[in-house]
Amino acid sequence: MTTAEDPVLCHRDGHITTITLNRPDRANAATIDLGERLQSLVKAADVDPECRVVVLTGAGNAFCAGDDVEAAWQDPRMAEILKGLSAARPPMTPEVEVLLSLSKPLIAAVNGVAIGSGMDLAMACDIIIASDTARFGQGYVRMGLMADVLGYWRLPLLIGTSRAAQLLMTGEIIDSAAAERYGLVSEVVPAGDLMTRVEALAGKIAANPPLAVRYIKEGLRRGVGQPATALPELAAYVGNGLAKLFATRDHAEAAAAFMAKRPAVFTGE
Repeated sequence: MTTAEDPVLCHRDGHITTITLNRPDRANAATIDLGERLQSLVKAADVDPECRVVVLTGAGNAFCAGDDVEAAWQDPRMAEILKGLSAARPPMTPEVEVLLSLSKPLIAAVNGVAIGSGMDLAMACDIIIASDTARFGQGYVRMGLMADVLGYWRLPLLIGTSRAAQLLMTGEIIDSAAAERYGLVSEVVPAGDLMTRVEALAGKIAANPPLAVRYIKEGLRRGVGQPATALPELAAYVGNGLAKLFATRDHAEAAAAFMAKRPAVFTGE
């Protein structure tokens, strides 16, 4: 359960769970508390048997303006975080790791600025839908810092190495039209239509067999960016996955519905 005062809100409607960053007066800038709450809610959605799709968005007119420099960087807990970064094998940013580990489809509804760590949260999602008021930027270099993991892995996959280098090294901010042109987002819609469009897309995904969707998501995670030499391992994953999916009740239901020319109803079994 969440309350209106929580830094992150969560609401499930049917099979769709919407997680909302909730610091609109600070453009949803991230704090340590926000990050911890986000992790908790994403993990809860992952194990919720009724949840089939997760939507991540921001309250108000922003998605996430990055780290709250005052509240986050001056938090006493930041010293321990920096100590961890100095270790021989520092961990991945916890929020990013939790989002990437989510077994269910994750859609970013970017309703405004997504800067720095805010852009990272969007890039950790499987699908990014942006409003025409959205803006994106890495911005780390302007603070004398380097980007997080997704800037070097996910961003080049989405927009290419040259454009990724330009965004990372200049810290420039691009609008939603450029983001769509570059391939950073899959669709741009008017601001007033954003959640309607995202909910429709989430509903379309949620109506499909949940197990098949999860195997597809994992297939993308294992396959994107891999060299041809990795195809045998990917083929093994696909073969094993198909063997399991052919034995599911949802597959039997899909086949029966197809033969009877009726809509299928899937249970995730």
